[in-house]
Amino acid sequence: MRRASLLRFLRGLRDGLPIGAGYFAVSFAFGIQARAIGLDALQTFALSGSNLTSAGQFAGLAVIKAGGTLLAMAATQLVINLRYCLMSCALAQKLARDVPFWHRFLIAFGVTDEIFAVSVASPRPLRPAYSYGLIAISWPGWAGGSLLGVLAGDLLPPALTAALAMALYAMFVAIVVPAARADRRVLGAALAAAALACLCAFAPGLRALSEGTRAILVTLVVAGAAALLFPEREAAHA
Repeated sequence: MRRASLLRFLRGLRDGLPIGAGYFAVSFAFGIQARAIGLDALQTFALSGSNLTSAGQFAGLAVIKAGGTLLAMAATQLVINLRYCLMSCALAQKLARDVPFWHRFLIAFGVTDEIFAVSVASPRPLRPAYSYGLIAISWPGWAGGSLLGVLAGDLLPPALTAALAMALYAMFVAIVVPAARADRRVLGAALAAAALACLCAFAPGLRALSEGTRAILVTLVVAGAAALLFPEREAAHA
């Protein structure tokens, strides 16, 4: 059993290596912005170390810079990160049935867009060791990149910082493409989600919604339609 867990952990490290590298690039830019509004290295590291949410943290910097209240910060994070509740519900169904609550609680800490995409793409029921492997390589990339970014300050030009921020989106596309090539249903869902996201971004009324709310709306509509059109039998849990 221990050998099997070790192998799952190592597989998680392998699959999470691109995520950790992408997180390092994006969080480096976050660290630079954190220093620009007056946060020191310890504060920035604590902020990134206790959170794994790029959009939420960048939005948090805006609230801090504006001198917002704790209530404003809580409301901002709730709206932006509410999609992780949907992801956690989906992963809860993917985990093996005998995984205890405390493992699920710890795994929930590491639920991000990219870790979720890699996890749901796994053809077998998830075991804690695999999820811990993903988190173990991703967390240092995010927290460490933030720390180095705040220490580097303004050493990097703005154009390069913006380019680093694009790395995360490129990595997420790289995660989705193999699954889309292997299954036309996944490809159709991805294209439908992209089209609906563009519609929400430009359509009157919908574009007034926050980015997090639009993401939740797109997820519910596309995932619900895919579940109705292409139902799957429940996978056997080992």
